[in-house]
Amino acid sequence: MSISVLDALRPAKKPALLGLMVVVGLFAGAWVHGKYFSDRSPIQPIEFSHTIHATDNQIPCQHCHIYADRTPVAGVPSVSKCMGCHKSVPSVRDGDEIMKLAAYWENREPIPWIKVHDLPDFVHFTHKRHVKAGLACQECHGPVETMDRITRVATMRMPWCVDCHTERKVEHGRDCWTCHK
Repeated sequence: MSISVLDALRPAKKPALLGLMVVVGLFAGAWVHGKYFSDRSPIQPIEFSHTIHATDNQIPCQHCHIYADRTPVAGVPSVSKCMGCHKSVPSVRDGDEIMKLAAYWENREPIPWIKVHDLPDFVHFTHKRHVKAGLACQECHGPVETMDRITRVATMRMPWCVDCHTERKVEHGRDCWTCHK
């Protein structure tokens, strides 16, 4: 009596197919999540265009992100800062997005922006040190001035930060190694 290899493998057929389906499903799920549900470029309550503001109108980053050189956070402009221009310049008073801005202004509500570059709470990062060290915003945030919708271009994870500090031979970066050995 002989036993064929196919007969011996028959009991493993269903688990193998199930395993293959799980692997394919995981890859498909990861692709769908990255393509359609990732927070790399969230839809904001107002479709703000950095291209119009930073490129077309030459407004520097720190005109709106006024805290970047003084505090850990760069900050987002207040509704009153936005309305400072949008209620007085005739060519920028019209449009659906400006109407949304005006509604926030009239209702005295802040714009509920969705963070694109959101670090975990345990991360101690300060924009101030990086701005004072001469880093351009684009080095971490990408070519923001060309973005109609902000997209996260860097991982902003520890290895990415360490690589940057290592490349630039940042001396005070050794403080990190006190905890991260």
